Parts: sequence; C-alpha cells; structure tokens
Amino acid sequence: MTGTRTAYRTCPLCEAVCGLRLTLDGDRVTSVTGDKDDPFSKGYMCPKGATLGRLDEDPDRLSGPMVREGESWRRADWDEAFAIVDRGLDRVIAEHGREALALYYGNPTFHTMAGILYRGPLAMALGTRNVFSASTVDQMPKHVASGLMTGDPWAVAVPDLDRTDHLLIIGANPAVSNGSLCAAPDFPGRMRRLRERGGRIVVIDPRRTRTAELADEHVFVRPGSDPALLFAMVHTMLTEDRVTIRVPVTGLDRLRELAAPFTPELVAPFCGVEAETIRRLARELAAAPTAAVYARIGTCTAEFGTLAQWLVDVLNVLTGNFDRAGGVMYAKPATAEVHKSPEPFTAGRWHSRVRGFPETLGEFPAATLVDEIEQPGPGQVRALVTIAGNPVLSTPDGGRLDRALDGLEFMVAVDPYLNETTRHADVILPPPRTLQMPHYDFLISTIQVRNYARYSPAVVPLGPGQRSEAEILERLTLIAMGLGAQADPSGLPEQMLGQLLSAIPVTTRAELEGDDGPDLLLDAMLRMGPYGLTRKKLLDYPNGIDLGPLEPRLPEILKTQSGRVELAPEPLAEDTSRLRAAMSRPPAPMVLIGRRHLRSNNSWMHNVPQLTGGTNRCTLQIHPDDVARLGLGEWARISSASGELEVELEPTDTIMPGVVSLPHGWGHQRTGQRVAAGRAGVNVNELTGGAVDVPSGNAVFNGVPVTVAPIPAGKPSGRN
Repeated sequence: MTGTRTAYRTCPLCEAVCGLRLTLDGDRVTSVTGDKDDPFSKGYMCPKGATLGRLDEDPDRLSGPMVREGESWRRADWDEAFAIVDRGLDRVIAEHGREALALYYGNPTFHTMAGILYRGPLAMALGTRNVFSASTVDQMPKHVASGLMTGDPWAVAVPDLDRTDHLLIIGANPAVSNGSLCAAPDFPGRMRRLRERGGRIVVIDPRRTRTAELADEHVFVRPGSDPALLFAMVHTMLTEDRVTIRVPVTGLDRLRELAAPFTPELVAPFCGVEAETIRRLARELAAAPTAAVYARIGTCTAEFGTLAQWLVDVLNVLTGNFDRAGGVMYAKPATAEVHKSPEPFTAGRWHSRVRGFPETLGEFPAATLVDEIEQPGPGQVRALVTIAGNPVLSTPDGGRLDRALDGLEFMVAVDPYLNETTRHADVILPPPRTLQMPHYDFLISTIQVRNYARYSPAVVPLGPGQRSEAEILERLTLIAMGLGAQADPSGLPEQMLGQLLSAIPVTTRAELEGDDGPDLLLDAMLRMGPYGLTRKKLLDYPNGIDLGPLEPRLPEILKTQSGRVELAPEPLAEDTSRLRAAMSRPPAPMVLIGRRHLRSNNSWMHNVPQLTGGTNRCTLQIHPDDVARLGLGEWARISSASGELEVELEPTDTIMPGVVSLPHGWGHQRTGQRVAAGRAGVNVNELTGGAVDVPSGNAVFNGVPVTVAPIPAGKPSGRN
C-alpha cells in the first residue's frame, strides 16, 4: 500500500478496548489518536495506545520462523518449521505418551481472535491434562468465586460505574490498569464524573496509588488481610441489621454463622484498620442509594484470593446492589456465549501429578508447571507448547523454571520475540504484526461497563512469506491431532463451524462471510447473538456500535442447583478456617507486593523506547521509616524463602510501613529485545515460590514474607 490513509482500530494492549484512529503512510503508522467517534471510549486513549505503531513495528520482532541449533538460531521457512514441530511432538508422544506434553497460554491470547478461538481446540488436540495459563497468576479466584455463587464461572459482575453513587475499590489500581476484569475506557474520567454527580469513592490498598489520589478516602490495609476486613464489614451489616437483599439467595444463616467470629475488634490488629473505621465503611456502603464493591489483582494474587472475591460479591448482595443499576451488573455480549457450560460450575475433575492440585476450568495452577517438568516419573512433562507467554518472568519461581526448561526434550513457542522463555524453544513460530490481524474482543465484551461491539479488520496486509496467527494455530492444532504438517489448515475452522451451526442452527454456512476462520466464526457467533448483528454490520460501523447500558440479567446467569445465589458455598465456608488460623500467626516483619505501571503491561512492553523511563522503573518502593530503621542506602538486598535480589530503592510515604513493592514483568537479562535488555531490572518471581490460594490454585504474589538488608558495598554486585 502507498499514500496516506486513515484506519480505525480497537486497542488490544489492555482490557479498556479504547478506539483508536490511525494515520498510515503506506504500511507505517505515522500517528495514533483516540477515536472521538467511538461511543464507548469517546476519544480516550492511554500512553500505551499512543505507541501502538511503534510496538507494531518493533525491529526486534521476529519476521519468520526460527529454529535453534545448539546455542545458535537460524531462519527457517514455514514448511520446514512445522515439519520439525511435527517430528518433535511425535517423538515425545511415541516415547512417553501425551501426558508428557504441556501447554501454556499467555495473557495476549485473550486479546486476539485466533488466540481465544483456538485455545480450546489446541488443548484438546494435544490430549494432555497439563494445561496452564496466565489465568492462575491473575484472575482465577474471581472465576471460582463467581462459579460457586452463581454456577457460572465466566459470569463476572462489573461495577456499573456510570450510575453508581458509591464505589469501594479494594486492591485495584484502575487509574493505571485502565480497569481489569472491568472494561471501562477512561476509568479515571469515570471516577471524576462519579464524584462530580455527588458520589463517593473509597480505596483500600497498601499503597496510596494513582487511583487513591482520585478518591475521597484512602485506607491502608495489610497485604493479604482483605477477606478478614470484608468479613468484618459483613459482620457489621448482619449484626446491625443493615441488609437489603433484592435477588434470590440461599445460605444467609450459614453466612451469619461464618461471619460471627470476625468482629471488627478481632480483625483490626490483623488488617491494620481500626475497628470503628471498618464499621463506618460498612455503614456508608449499606446506606448509599446505590453502591458497588470492586476488587482486583491485589486481592486475587494473595493467600486468600477466592475468599476475598467471594466476600466482595457477598457485600454487593447484602447491600441490594447485585444485578442492579448503579451496583454490579453483567454485560450482554453481542456474540453467542458458546464457551459456557450449561452445567453448574465444578472443579477438581482431575489432579496434578506432583502436588495433587485440582484442575479449575480445565487448567492446573501455573505455579506447579515447574514441578511437572522437574519431577521424574510417569507423566513427567518432556515437551512444552507456549502461546504468547513468558512464564519465566510471569509465573512463580521464575529462576527455577528457567533452569527446568533446559531439560525439556522439545519445545515450540508461538511468539513474536526471542525472550527469556522462548530462548529455550526448539522452534519459534512468530505471528504477524498486530495491525496485520483482525480484532474482536470476545471475552472482554463479557466484562464491559456498557454493552458495545466493535470489529477491526486487518489494517496492513500480510507480506510475502508471512502466515496469519490463525493459520499458525490451525496448523499447530492439526499437527497435535496427528494429521501432520501438510494438513489443510482450513479444515479446523470448518469443523468448528459445523459444530457451532448444528448446536445453534440460526444461520447456514452459505450465509457466513469472512476472510479466514476467525472471521467466519465471528460472523456465526454474531448472528447467533442477542442483537442480530453480523460481521458486515460491524464493518459498516468502524467506530463501534453502542448497545446500551447494562441491564439486570441474573435469571439468565444463574446455574446453581438451588436456582439461587449461594451466599455460603461449602468450599469457601471450609476455607474460612484457614483464614482464622492465619490471623493467629505472628505477622511477618516485612511483606512484598507487586505493582503495575501505566506504560507497560506484564513482560512484553519494555522494548518500546517511548514507554520507558519516568515512573516506569524497576525499583523497590519502601517507606522512609523502614529505610531509616534498616539502615539502607540507595540499593538493598531483598530475600525470601525462594531467592534473593539486589534492588534499587525508591523511598516513598505512599506505601505503608512494613510493606515493599516491586513491579512484575521485569528481569530481561537474556532476551532478543534490545531496549528491554538495556533496562533489564530484576525478576520479582525469583522471590515468589509455589504458594497458591487453595480454592483456585492462583499464585500468591502479594503478602510474600521478605527481609530487606543493606548491601555491604552499598551498591549492587551485578549478580542478578
């Protein structure tokens, strides 16, 4: 393509789904602005979206398949690369069986059409129970809590931000994350408008974050104590008769019994919040005309993540704000929700080989991937497939996993970069540039604060020798099925379409339009959806279509055996004893929490010069009182039961004493990303071990006991 042109695109870099207006000169992006005609984002974009062109054109992206030979790499053509994959997987299966295979999906698979559509088929084709993903280092507690309460783990209630009168935010920083498990473009602007209409915002967090700066009140809380605080609020509402329930429930008496020991006086020393403050927070929440409680990654990635997520929605139910305008509600996607099971949620259908963890949503905890690779015996993982993931930097015990990957017999990675994980692969299959792929947010549309749909066709055509992400995953799936490297990739989407159309026969194959498998599947799912849309209709509205505010839909969601919202699911009732036991433990002198930066997302945005520097730094935030108490200088040594790091300190009174914070996604020591390697930082997951939240298997990254000590020489030794 030549000449200047304009294209419209949904930003795929986080969950906010902001609309972008791109100016291109040929195939190169010359400017990116917010799309003012997008009815959802209305022109808003964050710094990440502004650099989409630079990220897309990163010179360190791989442009073709790479094959490792010893310690060196060489370029291969696609047929050769897939033939090597076919031989490698076949060899492992023949010698060890399919349970010797493992699959890991990274976060970006949630943000591409092929990634989300082909996750399930690839896992089924590999025929192994060793499936892992970023879900168990992020949000699995929310899915488990939702599944146990409503029967549907994929039904995540989001705060109705634009109509609520009172917003309580716990362990979340949406002014930086742009909303997580809550798609809300311009979250900071929505917070400001909430206050302008007379509403109130309270933030409970161990750090005074950017979100806390926008709120009416910030309350410090000790990391990991959130469920005790929430239980004390539930206790206050029940004992003071401040309960208004507007949805069908069961288990209220059992909930009352469980909450009885959690008095504000008992809880206060554990969570570091005064008893009267806890009571006031509960009373204000109950008294608000409408209110929503929202909690995210700070509570999910903790020792009692599922208890916290459960109690968040218990509070939403007790205040009469569950499935209610101005409270928390469920989005209604434009596509048929075909990924959902008609049966009530259940977990533990099988267990992991080494540590006996139950599966959840077909996955094992990512925290035990390294165990399955290291531990000899029948079923030991000997081959790994990774899709858009860098678990060496993003999962627990990263250094140990880094070493374990060297022992694999075969590994294939679908990834645009040579990074800390893919460097262990035998073959790397790089997808094309972001702008060379169509885009529709299947899963994000289930967590939007307003119903909305937008489709972005590919902006730039594939070049000679490139393969679409869809074709790469289709061919990989067919190889896993045993059909060989030469199988026709179009056979997979046609098979999927046949199954879809036979299950929901509202259209025919002849009516469907699209350029590839994901396009055709999208068209089918739109036609089966509640709004009667088609892919062509979305193409006619490149800025997106507003489908209206959220509306009550709990009767559609409920799948519990009782037909009611379960206020006291037995697995969570049982887990409260673990919380009570933790409250009697001596507190750790110092604990570690994570943090996120506005200008990066996980481990894969540190290679864009425009997003580096400023506050986007790998430093250990620590309170000045702790610096003085411990006699620290500009650098310190931080140690845990799993490892130790030498880190640069960032003293700040925005973090509570006894708590330190290190961002995740850093540690680019051995990577083909030159900008990232120049500002490598340290891998916080050298400090996190294999601890998990019991009900969900989610990794514990927050509230990790650590010690911080001076470095004798006063500066780093360079050992990290």
